Amino acid sequence: MIGTNNVLFGLGGALFGIALGYFALSPVNGQSEGTLVPVAPVAIAPVAVPAAPVEPPREVPGSREQMQLSFAPVVRDVTPAVVNVYATTRTQQAPSPFAADPFFQRFFGGSNPMFAPRERESQSLGSGVIIDPSGVILTNAHVVEGATDIRIATADGREFPVDMVLDDARSDLAVLRVRDADAATFPALSFSDSDALEVGDLVLAIGNPFGVGQTVTSGIVSALARTGVESSNYEFFIQTDAAINPGNSGGALVDLSGRLVGINTAIFTRSGGSIGIGFAIPANMAKVVAEAGIAGGQLVRPWLGARTQEVSADIAASLGLERARGALVTELAADGPAARAGLAVGDVVLSLDGQAIDQPSALDFRLATRPVGGSAELVFFRDGQQYRASLPLAAAPSAGDAAIADISGNTRFAGTSVETLGPAVAQELGLPFEAQGVVVRAVDPRSPAARLGLRPGDIILSLNDTEIVDAEGFARLVDQRPEAWRIVLQRGGRVLRSIVSG
Repeated sequence: MIGTNNVLFGLGGALFGIALGYFALSPVNGQSEGTLVPVAPVAIAPVAVPAAPVEPPREVPGSREQMQLSFAPVVRDVTPAVVNVYATTRTQQAPSPFAADPFFQRFFGGSNPMFAPRERESQSLGSGVIIDPSGVILTNAHVVEGATDIRIATADGREFPVDMVLDDARSDLAVLRVRDADAATFPALSFSDSDALEVGDLVLAIGNPFGVGQTVTSGIVSALARTGVESSNYEFFIQTDAAINPGNSGGALVDLSGRLVGINTAIFTRSGGSIGIGFAIPANMAKVVAEAGIAGGQLVRPWLGARTQEVSADIAASLGLERARGALVTELAADGPAARAGLAVGDVVLSLDGQAIDQPSALDFRLATRPVGGSAELVFFRDGQQYRASLPLAAAPSAGDAAIADISGNTRFAGTSVETLGPAVAQELGLPFEAQGVVVRAVDPRSPAARLGLRPGDIILSLNDTEIVDAEGFARLVDQRPEAWRIVLQRGGRVLRSIVSG
């Protein structure tokens, strides 16, 4: 841990600092951001990270009477706030492939139902947690993805229609609100500090596995900060051996005080059932999403403005780190928060606000749980020394209303939605921060844009030799009617060129 060797290195570090003229990055305070300023010689000692609050020691049962204690009081308090979530999705299927064949139309009749578009209905079942007495529910985004109708059923058998107020695919969380609650109040769970969890703590998982009804299972916290579980942007999962099965997604993981420590989200299985490896989204992430949903549905997170990678053992040895840890800065956005804090390519971020950063996913998670505004304290490693810097907690730059354009009208590009390729969007797509153009976010499958061959994820670089800079300029340009369009776009890392009629 940072600060472990303060006593050993204090006096020697001070003398060494006088001799070499030690410098450290100081938080902005009347000086330009990221300025190297002299500090007292004693500061040569490793940066001390504030100690975590002292938690009361955990105890194992010490007698037969203690071993016969029951979870029933906790379950009675918690289960009324856990609900079943029923999501219905209705989609239009294409008509029979024979519908356009004149022979079949003459034989069967043009009004035959086999030629009409068909509606397909699918249902999914999951769980949810009431986190506000007004009827606000937290669940997994994948439980309600694409749903056209969502209902919940409470533990006492009542059903309510709900509306989705926030869908955050990056964290795989969604916030629902009971429709027309009419001042009704619901039992709700309070959030625990998931950072206070320790491996070995007892937890209960509550949900509706396999649709059999509300079920409670018990277990322990098997591991913390697990990655490689889902494809979400924020992978920092709690692992538990409490039995979690299909249908538990979105349900509650609670501690023995009945507080919410996580939202059950995934299982590791080869058989389709629980084998004692389940994962939950930490409460500290869930709380941020829930608060944004309660406040109105807009979620804005701080942006680092830097790309990072994991520190391997070889990289740690080459940099002089005592072990492989931290997030190595590999690219900086010009004038982004990380650049303004004074970070440089090659720095290794070790902690944020006193929380250790062992890998890049930990840095992403810690930033995502901070509110926009103010600053956070970074400790990073550079040239054999540790430095402290103040990181502005700012949102990613946006071009406002001009950042997104929905194209319609009499144009070959009608039916597509495009977004300006700013630094944050470029980072999301794995492109350099300075990349320009517009990215295609959506294409109506029955639109002229679809017939043109455009796909979501395409990056349009230029049209008729005019460089595309933003979505607003793209919308103006495609409104023209030239004889032909010369299109240059990037798809899957390849640059493609095409000429189509206007």
